[in-house]
Amino acid sequence: MKRAATDAAAARPLQLAQAAVTDEQWAQYEREGYVRLGVLLGAADLAALQARLDDIMMGTASVDYSRLLMQLDSTTGAYGDAGEQSYGFKHATLAYRKMQGLEHDELLLRYLQAPAFADAAARTYGAGAGVRVFRAMFMNKPARQGTALPWHQDRWTYIEPSPLLTIYTAIDAATAANGAVRIVPRSHTQGLLNPAHKSGFLSDAQQAQLDADIASGARRAVDLELAAGECVLLHNHLLHASGVNSTDRPRRAFSVCYMRADARVAPVAQVPRPERHDYPIVFGLGAIAAPPSSRSPAGDDDADDGDDASSSS
Repeated sequence: MKRAATDAAAARPLQLAQAAVTDEQWAQYEREGYVRLGVLLGAADLAALQARLDDIMMGTASVDYSRLLMQLDSTTGAYGDAGEQSYGFKHATLAYRKMQGLEHDELLLRYLQAPAFADAAARTYGAGAGVRVFRAMFMNKPARQGTALPWHQDRWTYIEPSPLLTIYTAIDAATAANGAVRIVPRSHTQGLLNPAHKSGFLSDAQQAQLDADIASGARRAVDLELAAGECVLLHNHLLHASGVNSTDRPRRAFSVCYMRADARVAPVAQVPRPERHDYPIVFGLGAIAAPPSSRSPAGDDDADDGDDASSSS
């Protein structure tokens, strides 16, 4: 019954509470590097997204798993101990840390193409500009688990110009106790702080200095405590991090990064293996209206994991 309900939800438009970003919200986003849009999802649509993401983790969803980059969570909480990232289903568990490529799921595609998100992309990249999905991913901190994510900015050396906009949706309520994203407001105005790192992570010395500055009050950090169904616009150069989940409930989120359709991607040989995939257009001329392919469920086909493992930001 649950799968039938999520399939039915995928066949109709999702109803968001807001159709566009207001000028006031956009002014805050540009000034602070983030803005809360509020709870945009109604109870039924939120429940459908929650169920669909669980179905994908359990291997019962109608989606092409060979297109999904999937990573199991660590058992220690240490970032370096998270499972390898590779394409294809691993096994049925709600303890995945990350699943990427979710634009290939019909329900999640419909959500990430919502008019409010199209408006945010147009404000970022220009009215009428084509926009691609750089990554549409599920981030999860399972109950009493989760992996700590060090301070970093989101950037990728193999794409020019770099993607700038992420829209983050809390699938569950996010609190400081269950690993809510922590940000440093206005840090996006400082430019790239460690341009030598391919994914924007701070150096060990920079991490230590930032932690000391926050502890002393010299810099301000904010825990993005969110209600389930609440959405936030994040500038990709905003410093952010997160901790582990010390509660008995998961902290699930859906995070979509949008990029210019005409962005230049480096030759395949220069792109980290797990990140080699297409970037479908979701707004503008040529935008996809349905997943490029689907199959169901996991286990019907063997996924080619190869040696595509690497760590991720």
